[in-house]
Amino acid sequence: MPAARRRYWSVTRSLMLAWLAGICLCLWGAWLPSGPVLWTTLIAAALLAWRWPQGRWIAVLLMGGCWAALHAEHVLSRQLTPAAEGSEIVVQGRVANLPAHEARRSVFLFDVDETTGSAAELRGKRIRLSWYDAYGSTAPGPRRQLLANQRWRFSIKARAPRGLSNPGSWDSERHALAQQLAATGYVRQPDRAVLLQPASGLQAWRETMSDRIARSVSVDGSRFVRALALGDTRALTDRDWEILRAAGLTHLIAISGFHVGLVAAAFALLVGLVWRAFPSLMRYLPLPQVLGWAAVVGASVYAGVAGFGLPALRTVAMLLVVVIARSWRRPLAVMDALGLAMSVILLLAPLSVLTAGFWLSFAGVAWLAWCLPDGPQHWLRGFLSAQAVATVGLLPLTIALFGQASAVGIGANLLAIPWWSLVVVPLSLLGTALEVIHGGSGEWAWRAAAACFQPSWDLFAWMARSPAALWWLPQAGRWALPLALLAAFWWTLPRGVPGKALASLLWLPLLWPDRELPRAGEAELVVLDVGQGLSVLVRTAGHTLLYDAGPAVRDGFDAGERVVVPTLHALGVRRLDKLIHSHADADHAGGLVAVSAVYPVAATLGPLGSPLPVQTPCQAGVGWRWDGVEFRFLHPPPHFPYLRNESSCVLRIKTAHGVALLTGDIGEVIERDLLRRGPEDVRADVVVAAHHGSASSSQPAFVRATQARLVLVSSGHGNRFGHPQAAVVQRWQRAGAEVLDTSSAGALRVWLSAQGLQLRENRAHRRRLWDAVRRRQAAGLSYRPDNTRPDAPED
Repeated sequence: MPAARRRYWSVTRSLMLAWLAGICLCLWGAWLPSGPVLWTTLIAAALLAWRWPQGRWIAVLLMGGCWAALHAEHVLSRQLTPAAEGSEIVVQGRVANLPAHEARRSVFLFDVDETTGSAAELRGKRIRLSWYDAYGSTAPGPRRQLLANQRWRFSIKARAPRGLSNPGSWDSERHALAQQLAATGYVRQPDRAVLLQPASGLQAWRETMSDRIARSVSVDGSRFVRALALGDTRALTDRDWEILRAAGLTHLIAISGFHVGLVAAAFALLVGLVWRAFPSLMRYLPLPQVLGWAAVVGASVYAGVAGFGLPALRTVAMLLVVVIARSWRRPLAVMDALGLAMSVILLLAPLSVLTAGFWLSFAGVAWLAWCLPDGPQHWLRGFLSAQAVATVGLLPLTIALFGQASAVGIGANLLAIPWWSLVVVPLSLLGTALEVIHGGSGEWAWRAAAACFQPSWDLFAWMARSPAALWWLPQAGRWALPLALLAAFWWTLPRGVPGKALASLLWLPLLWPDRELPRAGEAELVVLDVGQGLSVLVRTAGHTLLYDAGPAVRDGFDAGERVVVPTLHALGVRRLDKLIHSHADADHAGGLVAVSAVYPVAATLGPLGSPLPVQTPCQAGVGWRWDGVEFRFLHPPPHFPYLRNESSCVLRIKTAHGVALLTGDIGEVIERDLLRRGPEDVRADVVVAAHHGSASSSQPAFVRATQARLVLVSSGHGNRFGHPQAAVVQRWQRAGAEVLDTSSAGALRVWLSAQGLQLRENRAHRRRLWDAVRRRQAAGLSYRPDNTRPDAPED
């Protein structure tokens, strides 16, 4: 390549990286200027880039940041306002994706084109809805008629996107911003829903084809054929995803860039055969250009069949860039094609950097292009080298994004990549193509794909059952990922480069982060943000206790699975020495089953007479000592009947540096009884407010007796009970306590240590870009979070 061209591409790469860096700095920041300021800065940066070549990368960085901020500001400003959150809205519009049908609900995206009522602001926006069957009904209900691209009219209740905030938990607000969602909600009075127009279009065709595969192939095999042929993963169970994660195969089960490349090559091969059969065609269109554009068309068709996922779009964009360059007789390296494709995607959708798929997709190809040699090599050696390089290079990203790593992933991928990509996927696609040509003619290919897939799946399921198959790693500091990436880069340098053994030390902050455990005589309390419920993690120097496990709803949200377990993983908890359920109500004990299924529990405690299994009843006076910290139950007394809330286990935790009190859901009667039995026992520096701050608890005498400095409330955002009650909060504040609520502050981490009472930072709740526009309490507004059933029984 001439020197001038090398300089050109060197500058171009720098500008593309500056564009990416500007977008990342904006979306990972916590400040969002107004629209006029952003437009002014963007125009000024563009002029600066034009007039100041030496500082062009700075100008492009500013342009990238402003461009991302404008997109974020546009999406966030279109989200539903608090004034419209409490009302019932009649909307009509189109089902925008393949609805996910669960046991008692369906979840789908809905593009609104008309509204009535107070939420005209939803017109022209996308929302996510849940459609529930009638509570307690066993009939499938009208929601089963939901199909992609149908038009419906129904009543909904909605709210602005909001999620829970815990270490290691799923950030649903970030996901909503990336998907450009204006609201989330649920369908009201589903029997009155009206179907306005039947399904049509590409999404409807995908759903129809998915149903044909399901009817043609056995239940065990059809879900995987549907995923590999159409990108339809709705039928995969939680157990399927567990096996895929443990085996490191999640990147293969849906449509990957490699699969798109295979289809593009097949299209090019077919068109090439036609051109060779009719040589006269080459007079009008040269064969190399025809092959390139055929590959682009094939990749685009398959990307549409797969739902236009990010890996597919990345491959299509790369192919398009390469074909255009070749058509203009311009040589183009893989890295340059990848950079141009990334720039195009970031120009059209800068918010895609908020998704894990963006980083895994582009980083994987960039790493391979950087590390693998350009010259020819044996196919087996090339495959093994690519697998080793991809595993080492993507391991830091996988751990940082998902907090886990697969110990059997290398071996599983060595088997799955050639077998699934070269046998199962082609058979699945062949069946789909034959079905399009003539209905019913593709069933044999689908069945063959399922038959070829099943033996490999049995093998991978066996590999995933190994206790060491999946490593869960604690949440690391912000500098751990760059250091691990630097170590991976150093490992892949040529053999003669020194210091590779020392570079291994750079992995330690990511693979072995500081778990921030208390010292002897100290304790940490983590009140998890589980919505309207309670779960408290208590850690000493060498022991762990879980007090309640959050709410769970049948066939719906389970805080144990979605909040408690991921948080325990992120905090580095490996076992539970004691698991206490204060009482058996679903908002406190609903998540116990999910937690017990993952974590070994040495002892399970609960009130006597509880309908849940109890190894040791919690009774007043019973206690133990861990690492210099004293634990003792204050309630219920012996022979106390089980009375649900009033039977809650009240636990006192006394350290050398302060006292904490966990009160469950006790009411004023039990509070008075505790004062009568021993007012000195309720004195505590930290109190978890009883019954989520209900007016029936935290009576004045009890509040004064505790002399608390810090009061922690666990409640759901905008819950229908109005917890915590304003009078209760004011009562604690007048007594001299600071009151913190999980609904506004996320998970609360409190330390009783030698440095005194400390409130530690919740890493999941650092200020984010979307907090700059929307971080509020919707007190007094009547709506239910979309992670609970709309007609769930009251607390």
